[in-house]
Amino acid sequence: MSNIRITKQFNFETGHALHGYDGKCKNVHGHSYKLNVTVIGQPITDPNHVKNGMVIDFGDLKKIVNHEIVDLFDHATVFNKNTPHVELANELQKRGHNTILVDYQPTSENMVIDFAKKISAKLPTHIKLFSLKLQETDTSFAEWYASDN
Repeated sequence: MSNIRITKQFNFETGHALHGYDGKCKNVHGHSYKLNVTVIGQPITDPNHVKNGMVIDFGDLKKIVNHEIVDLFDHATVFNKNTPHVELANELQKRGHNTILVDYQPTSENMVIDFAKKISAKLPTHIKLFSLKLQETDTSFAEWYASDN
């Protein structure tokens, strides 16, 4: 049986700031992120299975990615909790804003690594995460491939 890759794209709005950065991204700002999630596996071949012919139901993949990533990051602001930005995050939280504190500088590169771990942990055992592409702007993105890791 052949391995097949399927991809689903997700969109979310997230703000962040890069502590210590020497350019404009040191300021709090946001992006309209696009996340392409590609998984690989063999299609189900049981003609009596409700999902016959599918590697994974796109709806099931959507539930995983929404729960682990989109529902948390959409319209949130991400800060590195190991920097003075934690004070800003705490103040924003007190005022009712959705903030996320992470253990890393919230660059696209680090976010895609984090997302890969979270998504991989929730996939069925017969499905593997093949790649992620996190697009920050129309011309800038970070990619994660299982084969590189």
